[in-house]
Amino acid sequence: MTVSFFTFGCKVNQYETQYLARCFAKEGYQIVEGETAQVLVINSCTVTGMSDKKARQLLHRLRRKNPDSILVLCGCFPQAFPEQAAALEADVITGNTNRAQLPALVEQARKEKVIRHLPHPVGERFEPMEVHGLARHTRAFLKIQDGCERHCTYCIIPTARGHNRSKPLPALAEEAALLARQGYREIVLTGIDLTSYGRELGLHLSDAVAAASQPEGICRVRLGSLEPDEITDGEIAALAQCPKLCPQFHLSLQSGCDATLKRMGRRYDSAFYAGLLRRLRAAFPGCSFTTDVMVGFAGETEEEFAQSKAFVEQCGFAQIHLFPYSIRPGTPAAKLPQVPDYIKSRRMAQMEQVAQTAWNRFLEAGVGQVQQVLLESTLTPQGRLGHTADYRPVAVALPCPDRGNLVSVQIQGTEKEACFGIVLEKNG
Repeated sequence: MTVSFFTFGCKVNQYETQYLARCFAKEGYQIVEGETAQVLVINSCTVTGMSDKKARQLLHRLRRKNPDSILVLCGCFPQAFPEQAAALEADVITGNTNRAQLPALVEQARKEKVIRHLPHPVGERFEPMEVHGLARHTRAFLKIQDGCERHCTYCIIPTARGHNRSKPLPALAEEAALLARQGYREIVLTGIDLTSYGRELGLHLSDAVAAASQPEGICRVRLGSLEPDEITDGEIAALAQCPKLCPQFHLSLQSGCDATLKRMGRRYDSAFYAGLLRRLRAAFPGCSFTTDVMVGFAGETEEEFAQSKAFVEQCGFAQIHLFPYSIRPGTPAAKLPQVPDYIKSRRMAQMEQVAQTAWNRFLEAGVGQVQQVLLESTLTPQGRLGHTADYRPVAVALPCPDRGNLVSVQIQGTEKEACFGIVLEKNG
């Protein structure tokens, strides 16, 4: 039997799809790519309404192309909106609570449609998982945390993911060692609310970074998305003691307007956020920042948008992930006055210009520098692509070492969406 996977959403979802693939492989399934397998698994996201729409559209297309295949819809969408998901044409509909049983549910679906919705229980523990990384990738994701207890007014993720829970440190260290033995050079620690890692275990995120840094073959540890309010001065000092930590921080902003942040239920204001950037820059000279910015949140006025735009412009971000606010049924923000779509589109266009300017400046700032670049599999007209520790994409002129090598590169210029340069020496 063949099985193919389709993943929407964040790095956590990508990691969990890898785990699902291992579960099916253990049952004798052949993992394939493409849209014509005998079992087709959609691992969904539900952060925005567009995420749900994309999952539904893919489901319809796969059903038309594969009337006799078994279609599976799992992940955050059916977990958060079980009634909507149950009405769709998948053969197996399940959420985030029983991944290891998915192959068995597929077997059951050969006889009848299976709908398995299990709410996240109080006291739920971290689901034991171990993956072997992504084929042809230089960096590996390592999920160390799940759940969110923030309850921002726009977000359905606490419903989709449940309470905070963390991967025990011994299991984390063991998986990091496994990834190192398989040749990965960089580990990206991921979670739904990564900064809350270890809270129930008496640990901190810096403990996870230290554990992931231990294997000899790992040369870099990178962090996924972080919540600003939980990054204390003590944690910054502890992270600064981890020499393998990449000096690139994805700090979720959402808005640069204090009034909007308050309506969102965020736990910081723009002054706190700006102060955090200063403290991190002092502890990690030359570090870069990426972020998320929401446009057109419920009730956002022209003045509030202007304040947000001005704040984003002054932060010096390297990259900005933009998205328009999307109503999530069942959240407090869904009951607030809404911004018309045409206004959201106009504001998105303005913020996209800010994001492009920030990205261009980030690339140009690298010209003339000598940086360590971890080479990847992607080939571009300028050569093999890789990334610096601060996540600047650099194409290295061919011939050059193969992927997985860490090399010193003289950055010579920029073209389109990346820098380019030449190898000075091979470091390992």
